Amino acid sequence: MPVITCIEDLKRIHERRAPRMFFDYCESGSWTEQTFRENVTDFDKIRLRQRVAVDMTGRSQKTQIIGQEATMPLALSPVGMTGMQHADGEILAARAAGKFGVPYTLSTMSICSIEDVAENTDKPFWFQLYTMKDMDYTKRLIERAKAAKCSALVITLDLQILGQRHKDLKNGLSAPPKLTPKSIANLATKWAWGLEMLQTKRRVFGNIVGHASGVTDTSSLSAWTAEQFDPALDWGKVAKLMEMWGGKVILKGILDVEDAKRAAELEPDAIIVSNHGGRQLDGALSSIRMLRPIVDAVGHKTDVHIDSGIRSGQDVLKALAMGAKAAHIGRAYIYGLGAMGEAGVTKALEVIQKELDTSMALCGRQTIDQIDPSVTLIPEDFEGRWHTT
Repeated sequence: MPVITCIEDLKRIHERRAPRMFFDYCESGSWTEQTFRENVTDFDKIRLRQRVAVDMTGRSQKTQIIGQEATMPLALSPVGMTGMQHADGEILAARAAGKFGVPYTLSTMSICSIEDVAENTDKPFWFQLYTMKDMDYTKRLIERAKAAKCSALVITLDLQILGQRHKDLKNGLSAPPKLTPKSIANLATKWAWGLEMLQTKRRVFGNIVGHASGVTDTSSLSAWTAEQFDPALDWGKVAKLMEMWGGKVILKGILDVEDAKRAAELEPDAIIVSNHGGRQLDGALSSIRMLRPIVDAVGHKTDVHIDSGIRSGQDVLKALAMGAKAAHIGRAYIYGLGAMGEAGVTKALEVIQKELDTSMALCGRQTIDQIDPSVTLIPEDFEGRWHTT
C-alpha cells in the first residue's frame, strides 16, 4: 500500500483507477459547482485554538450516534452507484465501517441490494430512502430494510427533483457504463477496475431492477427513475414514512432554520444539515455555514448532524465544536473505496480518526464530550448577513 497521509492522497489514486464517468459522478456538483466548492472551503475559514500544559493522556473518540455505540462521531453517507466505483463497493464499504465501528448508510440507488449487503456483512447498517411516487414499491422497500435488520432509516428530503450535473450529462453516466467510443477509450485504460467488475454479478441498481413494477432491465430504469422521484413530497408524507418504518429515523437534507423547525416537530432521532454535497441547488449556502443557526434553533429538540464538505478529522472537530453530534462523509470514503477497495475505506477512516485525535490533543481535549465552542475561532461574519427580501 502506498503511503497515505490524507484524504487527498486517496482521491488521486481513485482518479487514476476508476473510469472517468464514475470519478466525475463523485467529484462534481450541480451547475457552476459553487456550493460544491464552498462546502469544503468554508471549513478553511474556521480556526482552532491551540492549548498547552493540558493532560493529553487517555484520549478517546468513542461516542454514541442516535443511541448506537461508535468508535468516533462519524458515519458513512449514502452514495448512489457505489458499486461502480469498485466491484461490490457497497458490501466492501459496509464491511469496513462495521469493523471500524461506525455506521454505514446504504443508498436506495445502490448497485448491491439491501439483501446483498445484509448477507455479506455481520453488522447492522442504516438504509437511506428516496421518496418515490410508487408507494407500493416504497412500502416493499421499507419492509426489505426491516427484514435485513437495518438499524435506522435515513429519509432524504432534498431530492424531489434532480439537480443538473453537467459532467454526468457529458459523460453519459449509466450503470453499467454504456459503450461509446469515448467510454471505450477511457475504460481501456482502467483494466484493473474492469477485471474486478467482470468477477461480480452486481452491475445494475440492485434495489430497483426486479423489484419495482415495470423495471426488469437497465433500459427501462432511466425512464422509471426520471418519473419516480416525488415532487409532491410534504411533511405529512414524511410523517407517514416514519410511521411505516417504526424505528429510528434520521431526516437528511435540512439547510434552512424553518425547515429544521418543521423537521424537529416530527421528533426524528436526528436531522442532517446537508445540501446533498452541492449536487442539488447550486448557490445554496454551505452546510457548515448553516450548522450553527440550525443547532441554535432545534438542537435542544433533536440531535443535529452535518454532511457535505467533511474531508478531514479537523473538519469533524470544527463541526462538533459548532454543535453537531456527528459528521457524515461521502466523497472521503468513496475516494478510498475507488482507490483500494475495502482497505481504502478503512484507510480513510484511520486518517480521519488520527487527525481528529491529534487535533483534540492539541486543543486540550481528551474526550468527545469535552469539545465545545471554545475549541474554535470563527470569523464574526461567518454565517453572513443575508436578506430574504
